[in-house]
Amino acid sequence: MANDYRFSFAALILLFFHQGCSQNSLHRSLHQNSEANTTPTKVLAVYEPWFGHPRHIDVGYSSQDPVVIKKQIAAAKNLGITGFVIDWYGDREPFLDKSYALIQSIAAEQNFSVAMMFDESNQSPDQSTDDALSAFETFHQKYLAVDSRGRKAYLEYRGRPVIFIFPKGGHTDWNRVREQTNSWNPPPLLIHEFSPGPSEKSFDGFYAWINPGKKGWSPDGSNWGEDYLRYFYQTMQSKYPDKIAVGAAWPGFDDRKASWSLNRYMSQRCGETFQDTMKLRRDYYPANNPLPFLLIATWNDYEESTAIERGLEKCKPAAGSSGR
Repeated sequence: MANDYRFSFAALILLFFHQGCSQNSLHRSLHQNSEANTTPTKVLAVYEPWFGHPRHIDVGYSSQDPVVIKKQIAAAKNLGITGFVIDWYGDREPFLDKSYALIQSIAAEQNFSVAMMFDESNQSPDQSTDDALSAFETFHQKYLAVDSRGRKAYLEYRGRPVIFIFPKGGHTDWNRVREQTNSWNPPPLLIHEFSPGPSEKSFDGFYAWINPGKKGWSPDGSNWGEDYLRYFYQTMQSKYPDKIAVGAAWPGFDDRKASWSLNRYMSQRCGETFQDTMKLRRDYYPANNPLPFLLIATWNDYEESTAIERGLEKCKPAAGSSGR
């Protein structure tokens, strides 16, 4: 497995701050995060495999171009990112399935990890559950079998494959899915977004996701999610100490130009949003009790302005920000 890399905060800060922030800010950020260079926390990044499909914007490349994928993996590794968590919809999205297969195969050649993030169907309870059961079995046979192409690239934790779950309708009976996956050898670890619900006993852990916090989305984008992340880390330690906590970092968020816009905006605050979300977990998980994983949202979601692949936008701090 490709799990020997360590998160280079210095490399990430160099990438993100070169587009407009001052040298003083850069040096300060490097100093603040230098002690984290040897952390055992594995850093992952969410990867969107749908570019090149006509329903999505043109970002200048196809998610099915092997040359592009190799360059993306090399760039991520140079930053200390150990793997991509790739959105996957099963038979509902053949284009994404083809992209996933290619990325897993190339990742195995590049000593890099991949994991699947299952996007739940937004259907009735019976339909949603049947879709999940079918999709998980397909994924198991196609990508997790011993002889599957690129199988050695698949992310594992303590010898078990890790599967992330992104909720949509919230109608899936995950207890039934858990019963099915318990028959796998080895059974996977199911990691759900931090919204436990009635099926929480079926999940092995929870991951944090982009959230502005209890004040909600603000017009100036200044709510970057500090209280949400603190609540996540506190709850994982107090209520779910035996489950896997997957922390999160994000550069910002903006869906105002998307066709599905809900007018949600979180400012990048001249790089501070990424910096703050990236380091907050250390208040709860110090070096002697590290998180197993930190999930960057995202590597390349340009439609919601969370991509870090090409760095951050030029320095345009929100009102009230220090503008460092």
